[in-house]
Amino acid sequence: MPELPEVEVVRRGLERWASGRVITGAEVLHPRAVRRHTAGAEDFASRLRGHRFGPARRRGKYLWLPLDPGFCVLAHLGMSGQLLIQPAGTPDERHLRIRITFEDPAGGELRFVDQRTFGGLSLHPETVVPESGALPDVIAHIARDPLDPLFDEQAFHGALRRRRTTIKRALLDQSLISGVGNIYADEALWRARLHYERPTATLTRPRTTELLGHIRDVMSAALAAGGTSFDSLYVNVNGESGYFERSLDAYGREDEPCRRCGTAMRRRPWMNRSSYYCPRCQPAPRVRATAPLPR
Repeated sequence: MPELPEVEVVRRGLERWASGRVITGAEVLHPRAVRRHTAGAEDFASRLRGHRFGPARRRGKYLWLPLDPGFCVLAHLGMSGQLLIQPAGTPDERHLRIRITFEDPAGGELRFVDQRTFGGLSLHPETVVPESGALPDVIAHIARDPLDPLFDEQAFHGALRRRRTTIKRALLDQSLISGVGNIYADEALWRARLHYERPTATLTRPRTTELLGHIRDVMSAALAAGGTSFDSLYVNVNGESGYFERSLDAYGREDEPCRRCGTAMRRRPWMNRSSYYCPRCQPAPRVRATAPLPR
């Protein structure tokens, strides 16, 4: 599933090619693509017509295009969702689910393509959250991401200390910190030399600060590379893949030598996913902590 860097790449493409444009029509080609819009496909299409897309926005892994007055189109990319800007008249993609046309056809049309149909578009009211501005009501609980200038490191550290959980579980909890998924969690933990089962109550404030720095570094590098694409399913709005997978230090490198110490990297099943780590650089915790260590 796309994580923060991939979603931000798509957001920037929408900002350039879709924001400010007036919608003249919308066509839903597969009902699952609007299943989160409970009023149905016809309502979704009719409510879009005549509205203008505002600036594309993102919170963690979620992105949306505001519409006036007071509601927005929320995009959930799922496992294989793509938002593409295609010239009018371009042959339909095999898995095209939604087509949105604009007042100026020379600028192309916005298409939602989704092979596995886990993603979709939906309309939602925007709600005003203190210090966050307007957000789609269904994601108002999502935390800020570590690249957000207003991300509160102290509050995040306090939340980690209070939770009886492990560090990778905490990093994937979007109510604590948003935008981090399986790939970038493994990358940041490798850089920080932390095992994915390290209890959060054992993290000191300097250790949390160090980990956040690694999360920011790896996400910024991935963003500069256009994101991570293991296949053709993740692309930007122009259909181009990212190439950060060439720079991954942990994820997907089972049995390959650790780039820091040379030990063979390992993979372990974890919450219906996999965790990749170096057994030497990231030793497993000996016991689960029963009480927090000093701050």
